[in-house]
Amino acid sequence: MATKERAPRRDVAENRAALLAAARVELNRDPDVSLETIAATAGLSRRSVYGHFASRDELLQELIAQGAERIASTVSGLDDPDSRIGIARLGASLWNEVDSVRPMARLAVSGPYVAIVTGALRPMRAALVDTVAAGQRAGEIRTDLTSTQVARLIEGAALGVLDESIRTPFSAGEGARLVMLAGLGAAGLDWRSAGEIISRITQEASK
Repeated sequence: MATKERAPRRDVAENRAALLAAARVELNRDPDVSLETIAATAGLSRRSVYGHFASRDELLQELIAQGAERIASTVSGLDDPDSRIGIARLGASLWNEVDSVRPMARLAVSGPYVAIVTGALRPMRAALVDTVAAGQRAGEIRTDLTSTQVARLIEGAALGVLDESIRTPFSAGEGARLVMLAGLGAAGLDWRSAGEIISRITQEASK
């Protein structure tokens, strides 16, 4: 007779959630923060951490996986009939998700954690390629490169803004504007045309 899987004890689940929340806070203060500091912020001992995670790296992997899945599930805007607006809205949506966790987001897209993010964001990347292809057919986006190449340039432009935000902090609104501007530039738009689209999106959002 099959036995039902027992739900985790409430205190165990709460402690695990507290560790992940503490890690999110401390990693944004210092990407090299120690496990001891994370445990202390969560109100737990370093020893108790190992009941949930075998190592600091395992904790980081779960935190990054959760963040990537959240981004993938909340990204919207690519269904707009105008591919340029879809690309801009995608950039703004992504920025809204990572703005409060910029240092951790930069950590997530480098080193050993790239594979985790790549897997979670694969559907979004495929949707971006489809949007670019549709824009190319409509004459809205550059056609000197393949849709996959343009999509990669758009993604790279967004990562470039993330890098710049670590070196030179700016507001959430400015970050969203720069991501949209960089993405549209990668798609082949000049800065004036890109600015007009961004102004249109901004005005619609303020209504």
